[in-house]
Amino acid sequence: QVQLVESGGGLVQPGGSLRLSCAASGNTFSIYAMGWYRQAPGKQRELVAAITAGGSTNYADSVKGRFTISRDNAKNTVYLQMNSLKPEDTAVYYCNYGYATMKRPLGSWGQGTQVTVSS
Repeated sequence: QVQLVESGGGLVQPGGSLRLSCAASGNTFSIYAMGWYRQAPGKQRELVAAITAGGSTNYADSVKGRFTISRDNAKNTVYLQMNSLKPEDTAVYYCNYGYATMKRPLGSWGQGTQVTVSS
C-alpha cells in the first residue's frame, strides 16, 4: 500500500499563494492517479484536483483557473499550486491515490495539512 504525507499548509491573506506537497512511499507510485481533497469543519470532503498516471488533469469548478496539480514521479511527490486564494478555500487538505477519475480513493486518510485564508 502507498503511504502519503502532506505538507506546505499555512496562513495566507486573500489573494495569496501556497504550494502543497504530498510525499508518497512505494515502488508503484507512477502507475496511480493522484488527487487532492479538502474538508472544512461540518462540510463534506471534496475532490479539488486530480492527475492521472499519464498527466491528464481535472479540477473542481470552484478552483479551476486558480489551482494547478502536478507530479514528479522521480521524487514520488504530487504538488498543488494554489493561487488567488479565497477565504472559502480554508480547509484541511489531503492527498490520496486511486484510478483515473479518483471516484474511489484507495488509501487511508492521513493528518492532512491546514490551509487558512484570512485577513
